[in-house]
Amino acid sequence: MFRSVNRRTVIGVWFAVLVAVAGAGALSGVSITIGTSALWFFACVVPPAVMLMIWRGAPPPTVAEVLHAVDRRD
Repeated sequence: MFRSVNRRTVIGVWFAVLVAVAGAGALSGVSITIGTSALWFFACVVPPAVMLMIWRGAPPPTVAEVLHAVDRRD
């Protein structure tokens, strides 16, 4: 299941959840100020940015994998 999850999916879900929470807050009558807007902006941007920096692609092949690939060519 987790193999099919990629960065775009996770970030899309993150933004969808935050928009849903913000929409529920706006519908319930929460006042939207400059400070609240800045807080929501950082809550929306910082976690996906950190995740993009940390979540790398496939790891480089190990020495054993390289040696095994060389042995299979013969």
